Amino acid sequence: MPGISYQHRAGFRSLSHAYLKPKVDRFTADIARGSTVLDLGCGNGTFLSQYQDRGWKLFGLDFSTTGIEAAKQSYPDIQFVLSDAQTCVETLREMLGAADLIISTEVIEHLYDPPAFVEQVFELLKPGGRFVLSTPYHGYLKNIALAAAGKWDKHHHPQWVHGHVKFFSVSTLYKLLEDAHFENMEMTGAGRLPYLWKSMVVRCSKPTA
Repeated sequence: MPGISYQHRAGFRSLSHAYLKPKVDRFTADIARGSTVLDLGCGNGTFLSQYQDRGWKLFGLDFSTTGIEAAKQSYPDIQFVLSDAQTCVETLREMLGAADLIISTEVIEHLYDPPAFVEQVFELLKPGGRFVLSTPYHGYLKNIALAAAGKWDKHHHPQWVHGHVKFFSVSTLYKLLEDAHFENMEMTGAGRLPYLWKSMVVRCSKPTA
């Protein structure tokens, strides 16, 4: 995940991402105790820490120095790595082997090269492993509502430092995952009313073969 720091959001993760947890819970409820779980773009570790009661082996990675420092201080029982997914695959392999589950919430919209990111996620997962990610939802009705409410410029404001650089619909996100050879995609909306969702949460899996 080169070229983007997550320092701008690390301190706000517990508040701004709370609405995502019930959806992520739905897609991870059957992940067994003892499973290896990695949060890519973990910020200050708050979101990942909410799964300490699952009996999982937890790992978090982020490009933010302040975020990882805060995570290590707050959650010493979780292993955190300061790096990005595209340059430390071998380090992660040595540390955790291969993951049963990878979570990434509100990260991919900040990346200049989403295909490279999902390819690395695919490589880090075990055969049959699961990927659960979230990103802001951009569907036809929501886009019309933003424009009609006069909020289009604010939503895409070019002076938003470290802001969103990719804007996904369900179909474009599915295509990205399919091109990386993921399968069994399922989406649920999160936040606000149906089809005006704040975000979408998608579950997919690496083939077992």
